[in-house]
Amino acid sequence: MTHPATTSHGRSLAIPPQHQPPSRQAPAPHTAGRPEVDPARWPDLAGPPPAGLVRTALARHLVGRALERLALTRPGRTTGPALTLHDPDAFHRRIGRDGLIGFGESYMAGEWDSDDLAGALTVLAEHVDELVPAPLRRLRGMWVSRRPSADRNTRAGARDNIQRHYDLSNDLFSAFLDPTLTYSSAVFTDLPARFETLAPAQHRKIDRLLDLARVGDGTRLLEIGTGWGELALRAAARGAHVTTLTLSAEQAALARERIAAAGLADRVDVQLRDYRDAEGRHDAVISVEMIEAVGAEYWPSYFTALRRALAPGGRIALQSITMGHQQMLHTAATHTFISKYVFPGGLIPSREAIARHSAAAGLHTAADDGYGAHYAETLRLWRERFTANRPAVTALGFDTVFQRMWEFYLAYSEAGFRSGYLDVRQLLLTEGTRP
Repeated sequence: MTHPATTSHGRSLAIPPQHQPPSRQAPAPHTAGRPEVDPARWPDLAGPPPAGLVRTALARHLVGRALERLALTRPGRTTGPALTLHDPDAFHRRIGRDGLIGFGESYMAGEWDSDDLAGALTVLAEHVDELVPAPLRRLRGMWVSRRPSADRNTRAGARDNIQRHYDLSNDLFSAFLDPTLTYSSAVFTDLPARFETLAPAQHRKIDRLLDLARVGDGTRLLEIGTGWGELALRAAARGAHVTTLTLSAEQAALARERIAAAGLADRVDVQLRDYRDAEGRHDAVISVEMIEAVGAEYWPSYFTALRRALAPGGRIALQSITMGHQQMLHTAATHTFISKYVFPGGLIPSREAIARHSAAAGLHTAADDGYGAHYAETLRLWRERFTANRPAVTALGFDTVFQRMWEFYLAYSEAGFRSGYLDVRQLLLTEGTRP
């Protein structure tokens, strides 16, 4: 499952303080209710948002009308999610200034809350095309800014982008992931997952991918995107010889520890290496939710690398989050809340984009299976675990603003899958036109 080097207004932040390793941070003091905002760590949240009278008035009119129509802020509401504005003026100013980025930042600053955050965001996602009247959509450029050029996924840029998310702290991810430390969609036996924990559901997902790629005894497997090593562990236990690539030093270190502890170090080689520098030919290639971090500019390089790594007759198992093609085109040119605070340089592809770029690299899509509802359930369980473990997250040095940002990210993502705006696919790619 990207944090920019500049703010939405282009001011250089180099490495933002909120993304430094926790040992270098001290939690900012906060009081009950709205969090105290440290201006050094959260420069775009500190102080009252600048007033743009026309844009704020327009935001107040459009957002207020939308929330009223969807009944999210109706007084005395007894059913469904509710959205409570603690500081309506700041809320509308932020949206007037920065659109959806401002909406998320307003939550981070404690200017609004919800008794069911994922539910409220799902309602908004389900009606996203209705929130702004069609004639006013042409003014979209007033509320969006372009992605910072520093977020491009050059070799150096990709390392920075990956490290700014995945190297935050292994302990942070342990606070909400299950013991397998798998940071991608699980596959459950039934929905909602009332009687199944995440670990077996994650193993089911991994096994489906291994089966799709026909990984077994003696298979030479290349994994692009190690995570914390669970797929490599499971493949090695089948007798495969695994080379797995990551750009995250934190992930690589812990993955090696886990692999050694399982007695499989002779079967798994964890390399701190860019996918563009993959070496050798392999019977199978697996990449799980890695393409989202590649960036549209480099999708041709990504699929070319997959194809180049494949031995004759080999198989590629790819798991990817997807969105609609038109939504992808809009998002590709836009700096979003997720690209600013969570995944810098990232972009979720459409199925059309995957098909086009993989075909251009000489690959055929032999299977394509979606299961977005399972990702919504995975994110719900992550979010609930994160909320329950907030004291541990605080002890790691992540302040209340960060915690509200992370909760918003998980709920925002869950809403995307619950509304059908997002999907997740498992694909089988083979050489040429034969499966």
